[in-house]
Amino acid sequence: MKIIEVPVSGAERLLPLLQDLHALHAAHQPERHIPAPGSSELAEWLQNWLAEDSVFALAAESPQGTLLGYAVFEIQNRPALPIRAAETRAMLHHIAVTEAWRRMGVGKALLEAMKARALAAGATVVAATYAPFNTASAALMQGMGMEPVLTMAEWRA
Repeated sequence: MKIIEVPVSGAERLLPLLQDLHALHAAHQPERHIPAPGSSELAEWLQNWLAEDSVFALAAESPQGTLLGYAVFEIQNRPALPIRAAETRAMLHHIAVTEAWRRMGVGKALLEAMKARALAAGATVVAATYAPFNTASAALMQGMGMEPVLTMAEWRA
């Protein structure tokens, strides 16, 4: 397995895993997520997102070129506020691993590569959000030394 950077032109390779990840979220939180967005809309959105200067995608690829998983993260430069110091952080937005490759170190390899790139970019914080039902993500984050620091709650009309 090797970790590669996914260019904007390769965004469509992420679609099957993105669709699986989205389906998981739509099943658990149907009030928040559109059930089955179209592939062309997802591809366009993903390409536009990855075209942003601060957003990056990494993928784990098998020796045969099969995509095993991906991570999308953003380098955020947060200015100082009267209540906190300035910081540069890497915000993990998405991580997904093909079902057959879960619990085999793919997610860990992606997060380690993300962290290395973030540190090289000057980040001092690595952050992520995950849904309460996603115990696999929670375990992965905790295994990488990340601990919850905030809880977000919502009410929807």
